[in-house]
Amino acid sequence: MSIASDTITEKSGYKLHVVRTDKYKTNTLVLKMKAPLTKEDVTYRALLPYVLQSNTSKYPTTPELRSYLDDLYGAGFYVDVAKKGEYQIISFTIDIVNEKFLSDSTPLLEKAFGLLSEVIFHPKKNGEAFDAKTVSNEIRSLRQRIQSISDDKMRYSATRLVEEMCKNEPYALEASGNLQDLETITPESLFTYYKKMLNEDEIDLYVIGDIDEKEVEALADKYVSLKERVPVSPPRNTDKDVDKEKEIIENSDVKQGKLNIGYRTNVAYGDQEYYALQLFNGIFGGFSHSKLFINVREKASLAYYAASRLESHKGLLMVMAGIENANYKQALEIIHAQMNEMKQGNFSEEELDQTKAVVKNQLLETIDVSRGLVEILYHNVISGLDITLDDWFAKTERTTKEEIVAIGQKIQLDTIYFLTEAEVQG
Repeated sequence: MSIASDTITEKSGYKLHVVRTDKYKTNTLVLKMKAPLTKEDVTYRALLPYVLQSNTSKYPTTPELRSYLDDLYGAGFYVDVAKKGEYQIISFTIDIVNEKFLSDSTPLLEKAFGLLSEVIFHPKKNGEAFDAKTVSNEIRSLRQRIQSISDDKMRYSATRLVEEMCKNEPYALEASGNLQDLETITPESLFTYYKKMLNEDEIDLYVIGDIDEKEVEALADKYVSLKERVPVSPPRNTDKDVDKEKEIIENSDVKQGKLNIGYRTNVAYGDQEYYALQLFNGIFGGFSHSKLFINVREKASLAYYAASRLESHKGLLMVMAGIENANYKQALEIIHAQMNEMKQGNFSEEELDQTKAVVKNQLLETIDVSRGLVEILYHNVISGLDITLDDWFAKTERTTKEEIVAIGQKIQLDTIYFLTEAEVQG
């Protein structure tokens, strides 16, 4: 089974990725801008895409911009800010109907390129500053998004675990930025950062759909103009020996305790052992048939939810559980016991086969939408490798129980974080 892959062309200042497929009814453009996570830049980068998507010099108000999208047969336009490993990534996405399905001859793909170019290269500005009202509105919205993290206790506890576990590492930074820096941003300083970002970021443009490669290349040359650059890559920072595990207990007004546990795996996406790590996580806590779900939630009835996930580019494995405040010690013991079971190889070939099937299905579900396919392909940009989905499936299928047990020996408990209503009794 061959999965759509990207044909990559080096352009001035960016890489063009073309994925020809008739799998989707729409054509999709995704422009990704990547830079190292830094305290100085994180809040600028969190704010900037929302200012850019609000309006442009040609469409000076949000209603005008949205009205133009409606005219393009209801095209979708989204921005996003995320962190992957120790990079902060800004994404601009346009979904547009494939013109082959239209009775008229509207050049929709070209119009999508034109809109992307308008948003990124022709913002609404006043001299060397963004429009003041736009910046003010988006600062207010971002402030609310940052503040809402502390209201969502599940997300707050996951964020706090990372802050404590990765203290003094870039990964500790929240991709949404921070309130202190937000209050210092001006229309002028944001515009200065915007120019820096356009000149220095590593930029990748994905075009996906039933498209003609030569036409896409001509449109890219016409609408995307960037200076040459040498993008900055931080040193790989996934290997860390844990001297002593940390336990942090915080009190808050929560009816349900939030238990979050962080492990260092010392393995990242693209390493030979990554496929074994993915299966380890799947059997341990990644899926509904996993040890955490069955033993902590179902059998012991200790958790409202219990699961684990990987941060593939940072080499972290994180457990999340919602528990009664009084059950902290007991829940911790059972979670530790499941980790030990995994390290000792106490899981069956049947569990392994089931997990391989679920990992494969999850990947296939992800690429059911074009944006999901971009996220899978973009792993290669972050890791600097070239791994196809066919490789991923084949290496996952070949992974043995012995390899999974071996990977377990590299996993080290780093930090336990518990958000609870009352003082925990030792």
